[in-house]
Amino acid sequence: MTAPESTQELAVRKVAVLTHRDPNVTREVMQVLVAAAERHEVEVWLDADESRKHDLDAAPVKRLESDERDGAVPDLCIVLGGDGTTLRALRAHAGSGVPVFSVNCGRVGFLATVDRSAAREGFERALTGSFEVFRLPALLLGTGSDQEFAINEVSFQRDAHMNTAYLSFSLAGEEVARAPCDGLIASTPAGSTAYNLSAGGPILAWDLRGYVVNMVAPHALSVRAVVAAPEDVLRVVNEGAEVVEVVIDGMPAGKLEPAAAREVRFYPDAVGLAQLPGSTFYGRFREKLRLLTGG
Repeated sequence: MTAPESTQELAVRKVAVLTHRDPNVTREVMQVLVAAAERHEVEVWLDADESRKHDLDAAPVKRLESDERDGAVPDLCIVLGGDGTTLRALRAHAGSGVPVFSVNCGRVGFLATVDRSAAREGFERALTGSFEVFRLPALLLGTGSDQEFAINEVSFQRDAHMNTAYLSFSLAGEEVARAPCDGLIASTPAGSTAYNLSAGGPILAWDLRGYVVNMVAPHALSVRAVVAAPEDVLRVVNEGAEVVEVVIDGMPAGKLEPAAAREVRFYPDAVGLAQLPGSTFYGRFREKLRLLTGG
């Protein structure tokens, strides 16, 4: 696996913080972070929602809305939460050059830099720049000003009232498959262990340049998951008579009307995920899979 980009020289003076939706999950960890930030003279940026959730009035905490930053960006984003919260942070900072350091306060934490039990040591590393950064690719749905980043996947799903969807997809202008199905997933390497894995798709190492296109429960024996080249644009067409849901990283992102099409593109090096030195994809996968399976 390709070595991560080193950030040992990164000077961390300002950190944005994003936390789990339930403040009871992160309250104690947030207090540890604020104390560490005060020791290291690092400014903590919180938006209005985070300020209300944690009711903080400590010296290094600055309540700063996005529109009040006047073009300024933090040196680092620290996440206190699970994979869902980490995905939100990665999407928010995609294309910005701001790395994301995640402390797992959830169940599995596949994207986490450190687990909650190591939060104190983790904050010391985060606030002194003592970590490495692995550059994750993303997928872009749409074009122009309507583009949206997907860190895990873009999926096209039948609505709950539908018996089945009817989709076709092409890559690099060539139709690959069409079939009645429950949906279609376009997954990044990081997302290959999420919805794609549950739907029987292949696991991709994080530094692989490419993405998976995987139909969900296709009514056709010949349809299999495809690992697409990074330059190959995916085009998905709704061949059925009913609307199909479009979902990005588990969040609703619009509709695909009958006879309509959407395009998905691979976007390399979209955002940096902080890693401890020596971390590997295969070791992470082994440990987190044990948590998922109870092994």
